[in-house]
Amino acid sequence: MATVKEMLRRRASRVRRSLKKVANGRPRLSVHRSSKNIYAQVIDDAEGRTIAAASSLEPALREQLKTGADKEAAAAVGKLVAERAKQAGVTDVVFDRGAFIYHGRIQALADSAREGGLNF
Repeated sequence: MATVKEMLRRRASRVRRSLKKVANGRPRLSVHRSSKNIYAQVIDDAEGRTIAAASSLEPALREQLKTGADKEAAAAVGKLVAERAKQAGVTDVVFDRGAFIYHGRIQALADSAREGGLNF
């Protein structure tokens, strides 16, 4: 029987495989959440480089937030990554939720990134 880590890795690869089919050259907004923080980055898979990134560990956000593990923190990270991506000239992305369900913190990050100007 597969371990939990193996099952999560498989789910993430299924999501990424389906994203590659619909990406049409758009960068990918990849999200990772841990029990204490949330991370987001815009990745250009064609060149293999990160265009913009943000996390709840950044000093500017840590001062404002009570904790890095709630919807408020996720919304702040989503807004920040959207702002940085727009500065880099990226407006259209595909959303890569990885192995995480589109609910709670992941949804809050996605909604605030949309409000920040990213289209997906």
